[in-house]
Amino acid sequence: MDQPVCKLTLVYPPASEAHIVEVMLNAEPPLQGFTTFEAEGHGHSFSHATMRERVRGRIARGMLIVVLPRARVASLLDEIRVKAAIADLVYWVEPVDAFGRLAPVAASSGG
Repeated sequence: MDQPVCKLTLVYPPASEAHIVEVMLNAEPPLQGFTTFEAEGHGHSFSHATMRERVRGRIARGMLIVVLPRARVASLLDEIRVKAAIADLVYWVEPVDAFGRLAPVAASSGG
């Protein structure tokens, strides 16, 4: 990526994961990839929490992280807003100082 990049994090109810993943997989222009995982929220509002979540003091959440060109963030958020319309979806954007892939180091032949 030659352009400045950033990290977009989305946090959403687990039941919304299939929908948000579908939107991300079909985003235009296509994304280079993203990561999803399970998380727990410790926010201020438990209005949609189950009884178990209220007792535990945390709410099940899904998280999605994608690194993308900074110039692409606003249009992707608009696309998510229109195509996903997920209640309680939270996001934030962070700068990324470096991004790349680490290739395995070839074994030395001795010498």
